[in-house]
Amino acid sequence: MASAEPPIKDRRPAPVNEVNTRPQTLQTKKGTTGSRLRLQANYFRVNSQPDWCLYQYRVDIAPEETRTIYRKALLRTHKAAIGGYIFDGTVLYTSNPLPQPMELNSIRQNDKEPMNITIRLVGDVVKGDYHYSQIYSLLIRKTLEEHLKLQLVGRNYFDATCKIKVPEFKFELWPGYITSIRQHEQSILMCAEISHKVMRDETLLEVLVECLDKNRSNYQRLYQNRVLGCVVLTAYNNRTYRVDDVDFSVNPLSTFKQKDRSEITYAAYYKQKYQIQIRDMRQPLLVSKSKMRERRAGQDELIYLIPELCRSTGISDNMICEFKTMAALARYTRVAPSERINKLMEFNHRLKTQPEVIKDFKEWNLNIDNKLVELEGRVLPEEEIIFGDNKSLAVKDADWTQPLLTTVHLKVGVLNDWVAIVPKRLISAFCSFMTNTIHAAAKCGFKMTKPRIKEIPEDNIDIYSTALAQVTNGSMPQLIFCVVTSNLAMRYALIKKKLCIDRPIPSQVILARTITAKNVITVTSKVATQLNCKIGGIPWTIKLSAFLPGLMIVGYDVCHDKRANASYGAMVASLDQNFGRYFSTVSQHSSGEELSNDLSIQLMRALEEFAKENRNRLPSCILIYRDGVGEGQIPFVYNHEVQEIRKKLAAIYEGRGRFKLGVIIVTKRINTRIFLNKQNPPPGTVVDDVITDPLKYDFFIVSQNVKQGTVAPTAYNVIEDCTGIPPDKLQMVTFKLCHLYFNLASTIRVPAPCQYAHKLAFFASQTLQQSPHKSLQKTLYFL
Repeated sequence: MASAEPPIKDRRPAPVNEVNTRPQTLQTKKGTTGSRLRLQANYFRVNSQPDWCLYQYRVDIAPEETRTIYRKALLRTHKAAIGGYIFDGTVLYTSNPLPQPMELNSIRQNDKEPMNITIRLVGDVVKGDYHYSQIYSLLIRKTLEEHLKLQLVGRNYFDATCKIKVPEFKFELWPGYITSIRQHEQSILMCAEISHKVMRDETLLEVLVECLDKNRSNYQRLYQNRVLGCVVLTAYNNRTYRVDDVDFSVNPLSTFKQKDRSEITYAAYYKQKYQIQIRDMRQPLLVSKSKMRERRAGQDELIYLIPELCRSTGISDNMICEFKTMAALARYTRVAPSERINKLMEFNHRLKTQPEVIKDFKEWNLNIDNKLVELEGRVLPEEEIIFGDNKSLAVKDADWTQPLLTTVHLKVGVLNDWVAIVPKRLISAFCSFMTNTIHAAAKCGFKMTKPRIKEIPEDNIDIYSTALAQVTNGSMPQLIFCVVTSNLAMRYALIKKKLCIDRPIPSQVILARTITAKNVITVTSKVATQLNCKIGGIPWTIKLSAFLPGLMIVGYDVCHDKRANASYGAMVASLDQNFGRYFSTVSQHSSGEELSNDLSIQLMRALEEFAKENRNRLPSCILIYRDGVGEGQIPFVYNHEVQEIRKKLAAIYEGRGRFKLGVIIVTKRINTRIFLNKQNPPPGTVVDDVITDPLKYDFFIVSQNVKQGTVAPTAYNVIEDCTGIPPDKLQMVTFKLCHLYFNLASTIRVPAPCQYAHKLAFFASQTLQQSPHKSLQKTLYFL
């Protein structure tokens, strides 16, 4: 079943069945190691709190009106009768008991049609109830929309009047705010973060015309590649949709059935409903698939959209590849800590001085502090990086790029049987680049001989396919090095599918502009490091095995393939005590599904491999860093994934000792920001109080050194812990693991196995679109 647009839906976040993951035996989740710091965070304390009995009502409007903005306007005319209220488009909250049922009449302003409003009591909401706490956030959202006149785009509010136009790159930047109010350790706090929304000037019809002009015979495929997965804004109802498909068999003159079962064309529907005249009657329609919870609420499975009414939002893949576009974007979005604090205080000032806001807050007995929350944090000691020849280095600013150029790797391989496939016109540049790479490798103790060169006339897909077949026919080289002239996704996918599935051989693909880059020393050193890793080498490690002997670290993440409508989960598990060798595996599961039934099975395979590499000994402790889990999915992860893992561990450890398991949810996309004297805090900064959740065993770590903009901490939530590791030590282990991602000689935002899992899941979903060959499972072939 399809429709032109969905019925009204409740925009409130779904109630979260929070799991109290804080163990009863945990005396404190606060650590002690490190130097103490006095920090600020982007939170404001809620000083006085509402203390009233809340009534919850459902609002029905007839004839049906799906647009939230109109529903709110219709109800606003009756404020005198209702009193103070909060209305999100479907549900109304008030502290005033209303007569039941309450019948009201209004006139819709745009067409003067009479409308009947019925308000029915759902129930009362007691203090401590989920809806009671949500009233805080609804009040703030009402303030942003009605009093500060911000525009709702998706779930957040943006200020279209302060938009920044960047005409040379065909986009606008809308500034906005993200807010949430909830109970934290000692107080109710409001988190406030500045945000930006990219609004592209072009409609999706203009994108279609561009694809037609570019290649009329293959425009459909080009168009699908451009728009699938995009989030679009439809101005007529101010809604956002994800484009899941393009249906070239229908157009605005096609018909669909309305709720009364009568048929109408899409063009006539938009003319009748929104007074919009569709210009192009030949354009295909976009298809957006509603979410399962929306379908359960009665929404049609497929929603058809008109391209000329859809405007792209966010950053496209093409924009990401354009350096100048991203640089222009960064000028406005990379906000320094001091400037960010100023913008937050300006926002706070608007809330404290706007008469309508003051009136609303007073009506609901709500008062927000006028300064950022202050809290105590700690900075962990700087980590020591261990290289080969028993050399170690205490790094400054969490960066060891320069020392790596001239320091022997911890473990080196020998690369003496490998092939390079190079376009003819790049042979000279490649030979020069390879001489420099072999020289850089020698400084690191990595022995490389010159590769056998397979010269090709050009690097189109067919020629590359033939060349790969030729060099893999017969004996298998250690590695295949491919030089390409451009970042063409289809050619890259061909190479990787051939060498990760058909003929499993580690490979390296490099762009022509890279081998001719000016910073040759840095580039060749990085390439030499990657090649060493792909044949089993280990560039460096940290002091962790003595800190926690017998430890196995597991990373897990999920990525979605928007084209094939599938999802891939990747697990990466350490095999040695240098945390440089890993076992990896990929599994495919339902589209859009972050949760996995396969994690426990994959973990058992990893344990078998660990035992083979460690004299038949199982790890004494297993820490799983689980990425890609939303707040509402934590109960399932805890009740399903973790319990399945525990069952299988009990079986495999039977007669071999007691297993110790820790499962930590890793969350990068958070709105929390932490400041030290209006600057970024140093890498290793830990926060485990004030802004953390009293129901969780959680903490924040700032693990990176950021030279531009404001650093973002990572949130960690320990949902299972039978390890006996004290909080202090767990925080230190987590920070140490952020030093072990071999693609960068600096710290990263998450523990390295977690980043490896993300990279592998992304690689499998976007490039391979299937699981790689099993013979590659013990190599970092995806690095």
